[in-house]
Amino acid sequence: MAGTGVIEDYVTGLSHTLRGPRRPKLDLITEARDSLLDTAEALEGDGLGRDEAERAAVEEFGTIREIAPGYQEELSKSAGRRLAVLLFVTVPLTAIMWNLIWKIFPGSPTAYHDMPDWFILVARGVDALQMFIGVVGGLALLALGRGLRRIRRPRLVTRALGLFVWAMLPVMLVSCGALMFGSHGSAGFGDYLPGTVATLVSYAVWILQLYCASRCLSLTRREPAPATA
Repeated sequence: MAGTGVIEDYVTGLSHTLRGPRRPKLDLITEARDSLLDTAEALEGDGLGRDEAERAAVEEFGTIREIAPGYQEELSKSAGRRLAVLLFVTVPLTAIMWNLIWKIFPGSPTAYHDMPDWFILVARGVDALQMFIGVVGGLALLALGRGLRRIRRPRLVTRALGLFVWAMLPVMLVSCGALMFGSHGSAGFGDYLPGTVATLVSYAVWILQLYCASRCLSLTRREPAPATA
């Protein structure tokens, strides 16, 4: 039975109040609507009119101010899990991709003789840093999954993960920029198609990571207000 009147107004107001990933937010809103409709239909079966039953169901459910903090906390956790999965999956894969690029570029056993002395050290440092970021993503994913039974403030995990990604950005940009600069004198890396594709993929992954990190920071900027009776 479609929601109308009081329930629909309530659900619309709740939807406008909450911020977060679209799919989890839609699931929460649908769950709230279904719960309200079930309660209203039960009350209507007890003899109340439809409008009165909807008002009673909303009153029993709680005001938007009362329930929004809990719902917003769930959306913050969802955003954190999305970023954690992204880091856990894409960062190691990006590191492996670049390892393969450097192993086959430019198809000459003397390729690295043309590189600066610091090139190999920086390249290995970047690989280690990428793997570290992937591990952090895995730990955050665990914390926001099974670890929720022990973590009382998952919002802080989500926020810390967003800050971590932004903190790593300048380090990765400087390190990868140095590698690109150091490779310019070696067999024309700028004309090397696999390297160009890998660069574009890396940029796309960074942009997606930063978007998700910014989303996490935005959703956790303020501590959810405590529910009031």
